[in-house]
Amino acid sequence: MLEKFCNSTFWNSSFLDSPEADLPLCFEQTVLVWIPLGFLWLLAPWQLLHVYRSKIKRSSITKLYLAKQVLVGFLLILAAIELVLVLTEDSGQATVPAIRYTNPSLYLGTWLLVLLLQHSRRWCMQKDSWFLSVFWILSVVCGVFQFQTLIRMLLNGNNSNLAYSCLFFICYALHVLILILSAFSEKDDSSNNPSLTASFLSSITFSWYDSTVLKGYKQPLTLEDVWDIDEKIKTKTLISKFEKHMAGELQKARKAVQRRQRARAQGESRDRLPGLNKNQSQSRDILVLEEVKKKKKKSGTTKNYPKAWLVKTLFKTFYVIFLKAFVLKLVHDLFMFLNPQLLKLIISFANNRDTYVWTGYLYSVLFFVVALIQSLCLQNYFLLCFILGVNVRSTIMASVYKKILKYFAWEPSFKKQVHELRKKELKNLLTLGQMQSLMMFLLYLTPVLVSVITFSVYTLVNSNNILDAEKAFTSITLFNILRFPLGMLPMVISSMLQASVSTERLEKYLGGDDLDTSAIRRDHNFDKAVQFSEASFTWDREMEATIRDVNLDIMPGQLVAVVGTVGSGKSSLMSAMLGEMENVHGHITIKGTIAYVPQQSWIQNGTIKDNILFGSELDEKRYQQVLEACALLPDLKVLPGGDLVEIGEKGINLSGGQKQRISLARATYQNSDIYVLDDPLSAVDAHVGKHIFNKVLGPNGLLKDKTRLLITHSIHFLPQVDEIVVLGNGTILEKGPYSTLLANKGVFAKILKTFTKQTGPEGEATVNEDSEEEDDHGLMPSMEEIPEEVASLTMKRENSLHRTLSRSSRSSSRHRKSLKNSLKTQNVNTLKEEEELVKGQKLIKKESVQTGKVKLAIYLKYLQAMGWCLIFFIIGAYVTNSVAYIGSNLWLSAWTNDSKTYNGTNYPASQRDLRVGVYGALGVAQGVSVLLANLCSAYASTHASSILHQQLLNNILQAPMSFFDTTPTGRIVNRFAGDISMVDDTLPMSLRSWILCFLGIISTLVMICTATPIFVIVIIPLGIIYTSVQMFYVATSRQLKRLDSVTRSPIYSHFSETVSGLSIIRAFEHQQRFLKHNEVGIDTNQKCVFSWIVSNRWLAIRLELVGNLIVFFASLMMVIYRATLSGDTVGFVLSNALNITQTLNWLVRMTSEIETNIVAVERINEYIKVENEAPWVTDKRPPPGWPSKGEIRFNNYQVRYRPELDLVLNGITCDIRSTEKIGVVGRTGAGKSSLTNALFRILEAAGGQIIIDGVNIASIGLHDLREKLTIIPQDPILFSGSLRMNLDPFNNHSDEEIWKALELAHLKSFVAGLQLGLSHQVTEAGDNLSIGQRQLLCLARALLRKSKILIMDEATAAVDIETDHLIQMTIQKEFSHCTTITIAHRLHTVMDSDRIMVLDKGKIVEYGTPDELLTNSGPFYLMAKEAGIENVNSTSF
Repeated sequence: MLEKFCNSTFWNSSFLDSPEADLPLCFEQTVLVWIPLGFLWLLAPWQLLHVYRSKIKRSSITKLYLAKQVLVGFLLILAAIELVLVLTEDSGQATVPAIRYTNPSLYLGTWLLVLLLQHSRRWCMQKDSWFLSVFWILSVVCGVFQFQTLIRMLLNGNNSNLAYSCLFFICYALHVLILILSAFSEKDDSSNNPSLTASFLSSITFSWYDSTVLKGYKQPLTLEDVWDIDEKIKTKTLISKFEKHMAGELQKARKAVQRRQRARAQGESRDRLPGLNKNQSQSRDILVLEEVKKKKKKSGTTKNYPKAWLVKTLFKTFYVIFLKAFVLKLVHDLFMFLNPQLLKLIISFANNRDTYVWTGYLYSVLFFVVALIQSLCLQNYFLLCFILGVNVRSTIMASVYKKILKYFAWEPSFKKQVHELRKKELKNLLTLGQMQSLMMFLLYLTPVLVSVITFSVYTLVNSNNILDAEKAFTSITLFNILRFPLGMLPMVISSMLQASVSTERLEKYLGGDDLDTSAIRRDHNFDKAVQFSEASFTWDREMEATIRDVNLDIMPGQLVAVVGTVGSGKSSLMSAMLGEMENVHGHITIKGTIAYVPQQSWIQNGTIKDNILFGSELDEKRYQQVLEACALLPDLKVLPGGDLVEIGEKGINLSGGQKQRISLARATYQNSDIYVLDDPLSAVDAHVGKHIFNKVLGPNGLLKDKTRLLITHSIHFLPQVDEIVVLGNGTILEKGPYSTLLANKGVFAKILKTFTKQTGPEGEATVNEDSEEEDDHGLMPSMEEIPEEVASLTMKRENSLHRTLSRSSRSSSRHRKSLKNSLKTQNVNTLKEEEELVKGQKLIKKESVQTGKVKLAIYLKYLQAMGWCLIFFIIGAYVTNSVAYIGSNLWLSAWTNDSKTYNGTNYPASQRDLRVGVYGALGVAQGVSVLLANLCSAYASTHASSILHQQLLNNILQAPMSFFDTTPTGRIVNRFAGDISMVDDTLPMSLRSWILCFLGIISTLVMICTATPIFVIVIIPLGIIYTSVQMFYVATSRQLKRLDSVTRSPIYSHFSETVSGLSIIRAFEHQQRFLKHNEVGIDTNQKCVFSWIVSNRWLAIRLELVGNLIVFFASLMMVIYRATLSGDTVGFVLSNALNITQTLNWLVRMTSEIETNIVAVERINEYIKVENEAPWVTDKRPPPGWPSKGEIRFNNYQVRYRPELDLVLNGITCDIRSTEKIGVVGRTGAGKSSLTNALFRILEAAGGQIIIDGVNIASIGLHDLREKLTIIPQDPILFSGSLRMNLDPFNNHSDEEIWKALELAHLKSFVAGLQLGLSHQVTEAGDNLSIGQRQLLCLARALLRKSKILIMDEATAAVDIETDHLIQMTIQKEFSHCTTITIAHRLHTVMDSDRIMVLDKGKIVEYGTPDELLTNSGPFYLMAKEAGIENVNSTSF
């Protein structure tokens, strides 16, 4: 039928059976024309519908659009001309075949459709449709056959259809032109992301990314150079889709849990979720600190959480991208199996000299086309997989963050000591390395063994079976397909195991019940501000209630003070009200909004202004009022940049008092109805406290019309409050106005009596107005302090010394004037040091980021740590593997050549056995050499990791305190966590892969060049392309990786910042603002990651093209030189060439990965080189039993904080006798803390000396000195671990001694009441103890030390008056044999001292007994008078 249609032959195989093969013209004019047209007409309606549904604002007309429309217009005109020509030719005698009418008519309709389609794309973001591009490609490819047929006909002198031929040539040229234009992308005004507007060809080849790579090569990329991601994959879009599916799946999973529970234990009360025990709601994140105590894991309870819903939810959210990736991988894998078939055909072509040459060229082209399609499919599959990974990560991160902001609590986990942990870790790493090596050996050996066994069995089963090149190399290529999946198998298994663990943890976490806040009722029409009705609350369902049966009514506008002893439940009462605790029974009714000031100030990284405004609009007048009322104006005067000064992580560059006042200012500015104030005056001294009370909290303060709940230990403010609530053991003991409680002579009156005895009639005494800035730096250690604590522990120092003194040193280097004086005058010293502060970027050094390539010295350092002998052995083993690999290929080539020498009947058995034996031996040699190399590599990398960690730890522990002052702890932890992890796991694997890939490529190229030396000519240009592409890529990739790290840090910082400030965010109801901030952070990071993923694909597609060209040229050489080459050589060369594409890709990946990962060694090395403080132990040791007397002598002692700063102690000369009690007083900046720092040699002398019992402290090691001194710090610092470990970290004391110390510290009954006693686990920084209890533990620790010299940084601000009194009595009695130096904040503490030292501007201005100093009208007399102390007897203590 088609033959009549064309009036010529449609198909005849004889056309192909000649040296110059061709296709029949009828076939070319029908089938090859209709394929692209059919494709277009089938998909056009779907395409138009898609445009109609998703149309956006019409974009302006561009030159590219016009050019394409004009060219298609020309095609339309040409089709019309052709139709006119045919009509004029037709004389009505049916001489013109029907095809001549049909095709121009079809083309007329098609070009009109194309014009319509191209015009409709004006309403789309992507102006070029993928299916139009495919149509043009099909048109050009199908048209090439007709093009060459017509050329041949013209060359043979057949001019019968000259006009038709000319029209076809013009049309074909226009097709090619339009295809070229289709490769260009049109920009859209609505998006600056070129990936969204890229043409189809640009998208699949990632050419739209060229400009970024070029820019990255010329100069380091910045965040502005990276485009925003598409709205479809922004966090907000993803999370809304995820949550929609999550709700359904989670509901099903919860029902399944209920069914399981009913089936397992009917009648039992429903268990709480495991590992989600409620502790303090501000404790750390379950995802980060997951290890739940083994003892608490009860069998059965671990199963009671919704399971198997997360993967389903993620699949439902991302199934489209998953299915696309699946289809691409399927196409790639199917095409993979074409390679062995093509190889078989080309070997057959080489062996059969009668085959036409054109078949060889066809096979070569097919080789290239198949490889190209494989590359495009694989790289776009990888892109989708990575995008899927990033999307899942973003979704999970955002979901976890959202869950955190809801009411949810965690059970913190416990840390072990660094050395033990590291030892175990390295042991496990080595075992893992050995197991991986064994696994790699088995998997590496599998394809080799399969080929050995297959060939052996094939030749041994039947003597007529002779192995020829066709069979051998086709089989080898098929076996090689196995290599990559088998190599990936251990990684897949390991990843799946990790994923299942992560999924389980996430399901447990995200599927957990939110904290039930139904007991907190909001009623805007209620007559009371707050009402507790029979309210009982607990932190943990498994423990008894912390707040019990509380009934309390608070009226609007009242100021209610909550007082009580340490651990009486004051803070818990506030937390219950804020909805942070588990309800046992009863409820709390609240009218209006809440503002909260926690006991531990929570400061965000940002300016002071940002912290105070906390997302609210700026009202300048109110803002200034708040600053003045919270006593912040004097601080802003001396801070560089005033209220725009940036505060470091967790307020690192502020004193505790400043943090507390900013926290109070934030709450005051918010203008809420109810103010919950948890001891806001604890970190400020009496004068500032009085100012704040009068201006903010009191009857005449800014908040006078608001309802205020105030926890306080400052009893002298109580007469001014409306009502006092006395708490004890979680219940209300008394409540009522001050006068009523005093008249009742109950608990409150008793406490007041104790207080009056201590401080005399004038109320609380103090040394100076704002001692808070000198030494009182907040009461709870924050997360940044932990490594320093660990350091101090390992250095065998007093646990809390390190941090306290570093804070003192920091504050003293940043002197502040007193509140009163700073308004009038400024000290010269202060000015100079403030200037230094500006220069020194607020003390925090900017983290150094290396640019450009990593120095060779860093590589050498790592290799040196591995050990040179091992490295040479590893390289030797890998080289042996490569030699064995080349040998086995050459041997196989020779073996297949036997098929020509011998025929089936006379193949000698000995020859056959020799071939099989040697081939098998070479295969085993490959496996064994890889095994040995991997084992040695595992050992060497573990050794390197151990050495680097040891050097890093040793050096950090010996770093001076100034290093910890200027380095945020996050950076130090990052070196020990992220960088060491990289050196442990990632770097060794990258190094091994790189060596294998590099030697593999060298082997392949050597083998190809051995067979066809002419191939060297091809290798050189391809090598140049390869290196230049890599050079472009590495610069961009490295910088994008850095940007990824830079943008990821803020997400984690914000995350941990949120966790530590949860109660505040919830109290202020700012969850949405923080969610938005988190989404923006994730999206910013996502755009860097996305760009980095694309850069990898950009590189891979270009490198695979180089690999594909190697295959193409290798096969081309085989065709061109087939006269001189045999089939076995062809098979040998091509089977290796096919392997090279993947290996090349991996080599570049590994090269860039090594360069990225070696940065970890560079960063570790940076901290290994940190300057050390003095040695811990020197040759000169103090005499045994030193110091036996405790005599201290200062001889003209001078000290400064940094070389460029002025002296802070200027010529101190004094003698302190044995067992003498010395009080040190002085205003801010006088040098009190510097004196302590000097004694511990935190600061080294700038002149003079300190002599203790005849020994110059500068002449002995730091450990010998610091072990003999004891400090009771201002900040009670504890570690994660048992109580016993906190009291006696080095097991120097018996349990009896510890219990005795606890008894003296008034903690015995508390510890005895704990379930585990001394084994009770203290959480991170002691979060599960009240601040007062922590302070008493520090006292017990000091009691155990029994040293002759005690330094007290007076620290009773956080304890109630009764406990304060007990501490003072214990110190007086138990340390009577010691020389005691007390840094005083409240004057009554030092009034019983033997002598008092008054410091001013780094000099001793007065030194004598309290009586002597009070009789002179000197500085001490003025201070005492200011504090209401007239003589020593003014205070009984």
